Amino acid sequence: MAPLAGGDAAAATKNLQQQSSKQNQLISDSAQDEASGFVSRAVMGGVAAGVSKVIAAPIERVKLLLQSQDELISQGRLDRPYKGLADCFRRIYVNEGVWSFWRGTSANVLRIAPTQALNFSFKPLYNRVFGVAPDAPFSAQLASKVASGGAAGATSALVVYPLDMARTRLANDAKPASGGARQFNGLWDVFRKIYRVDGIPGLYRGIVPSLLGAMVYRGTEFGLYDFLKPIWLQGSLQSSFAATFALGYLCTVTAGLAVYPFDSTRRRMMMTSGEAKHYSGLVDAFLSIVRTGGVRALYNGAGANILRGIAGAGALSGYDAIQRMAVQTKEKIYGAETA
Repeated sequence: MAPLAGGDAAAATKNLQQQSSKQNQLISDSAQDEASGFVSRAVMGGVAAGVSKVIAAPIERVKLLLQSQDELISQGRLDRPYKGLADCFRRIYVNEGVWSFWRGTSANVLRIAPTQALNFSFKPLYNRVFGVAPDAPFSAQLASKVASGGAAGATSALVVYPLDMARTRLANDAKPASGGARQFNGLWDVFRKIYRVDGIPGLYRGIVPSLLGAMVYRGTEFGLYDFLKPIWLQGSLQSSFAATFALGYLCTVTAGLAVYPFDSTRRRMMMTSGEAKHYSGLVDAFLSIVRTGGVRALYNGAGANILRGIAGAGALSGYDAIQRMAVQTKEKIYGAETA
């Protein structure tokens, strides 16, 4: 093979440099798109979740009070148990007023917005980690969805747990009918008082059942949602908010009932942070609930939790709606630029 002439060699070198530059640019663009996608998923997930939590705040507070009432009675912070959902609503309104239904909502929004943002952001990353081939068996595909959703849920729960602790304590800080001051004056007062007594570990009391519950809950919710979505939402239903909401509600309620005993246990453990009485761990708290109230006590407030599932369904369907709007807006912008 004859050697290249000087001009040909220079041209070949220039061509290689151009190809290398194009490849580097493609890699750079891909990395930028990945980072941009991560941020956009975080923002869309956070906005959808924050709005849904504000709307569902009253039922969330009732659920937490019903769930934690035995612990509140043992601590002397509640004089008698609630007779049910309606009685809890009535007593909150009579003793504390209408705005008290949103007590702890600021901490909940601060918690849930990054929680959902991290969930929706990390889920695609974990989808690649636990991904399987499109033609994989049903069991493998379902396991992949559950694993990716569960890992995303556990990751986000670990990051925002102290905010969840504060939200729980504020929501359960009921004002007694006989009068008297509340235990906490606000979000930072919760952190200050718990830290002063128990230190950093007090802010993470109940983290074990919380992580286990988050993995099961998010795994079930995202797993079912991602698996049923292409089956349920076909044709005209793909753009139907009502159909997406119904699917999200089904998945959220199913996941909520599956992990409710975990949730009851962790709430009871949270209620002992900064207090004289502590449970030795997950098993001790679980057995204490069963001993004092039976298995049924593990599901105190479950009816309210089913109604609360509206918020979770709103977050899932709202995220899809916002995502569709973002895609349509992007197509219009880039379509106009290339026209």
